[in-house]
Amino acid sequence: MRIILLGLISLLISFNLSAQNSKNNFPLKFLFEGALEFGGEPVAEVLFTNGDTQSVNAGQGGSIRVGGEFTIPKVEKLRFRASAGIKYVTTAADNVNIRLTRIPIHLTANWMITDDIRLGVGLVSHQNINFKADGIGDDLSFDAANGPIFEIAWKGVGINFTLMEYADNLGETYSANAIGVTFSGVLPKR
Repeated sequence: MRIILLGLISLLISFNLSAQNSKNNFPLKFLFEGALEFGGEPVAEVLFTNGDTQSVNAGQGGSIRVGGEFTIPKVEKLRFRASAGIKYVTTAADNVNIRLTRIPIHLTANWMITDDIRLGVGLVSHQNINFKADGIGDDLSFDAANGPIFEIAWKGVGINFTLMEYADNLGETYSANAIGVTFSGVLPKR
C-alpha cells in the first residue's frame, strides 16, 4: 500500500512540474474516477429485527480513485490509465457499521474510437479486502484478488464489467464479478 501511495504522489508531483513547463498537450494528466458496481455472491447476510434481510455482495460497492492517464504522443488514440482508491459497501443497519472495504488498483489500456467514445481493457487488483460485522458476527479477511476489466464510455460516463473471485481466511471462495457505472475525468482538459 505504501508503494502505491508513493507512486501516486510521485505521479502527481511529476504531473505538476511537467504541466508547468508545457502547453496543454502534455501526455500525462491527472485522473479521477468513481464507480457504482453491483454483483457478486453474498459474503454475508444481515438479519434485521423486523425480519428483513440484506446481502453484502462481493462485487458490490461504490468507489473513488485517483491516478494518471498517459497518452503516447504519436498514437493519441491510445491512452493508458492507472488509479488506486477505496471501494466500500455498507448495510441499511442504523445501530451498527457493517461494511465490506477494499483497495482497488486499476491498470487499463484505452482506445479512443472518437473524441467522446472510449473502449478500455485491463487488470484490476483488490487489496486489503475486509468484511467487518461490528461485533454482531464474525469479521472476514480475504486474499488479494486480481481479474480483468472491460469498459465502454461516452465522455466521462461508462459501463464496466469486472471478473474476479475472492477467497476468505476460512478457504471459502466467492464470485466478485461486478457490473457498474463509472465516472471519470482528467485534468487539465484536452
